[in-house]
Amino acid sequence: MSKEQPNNPLHGITLEKIVVQLEEHYGWDGLANRVNINCFKNEPSVKSSLKFLRRTQWARDQVEELYISTFENKPKSPWG
Repeated sequence: MSKEQPNNPLHGITLEKIVVQLEEHYGWDGLANRVNINCFKNEPSVKSSLKFLRRTQWARDQVEELYISTFENKPKSPWG
């Protein structure tokens, strides 16, 4: 049974959705400037970024923090 996590701003949001939304908002260059990891600098793609972020917790933490600081206080679209 899963429990609700009302205080977790990332509850129900996949890592793929986080990467896609950040890339759409900042672009790969903007992401590389904000989070200094090679998967955003050298031939970036969602697939390669997900592979790296799933294996590297410190980088994932930075990306999740950027997502929260970028989108947390903005109203969510009714379309997802």
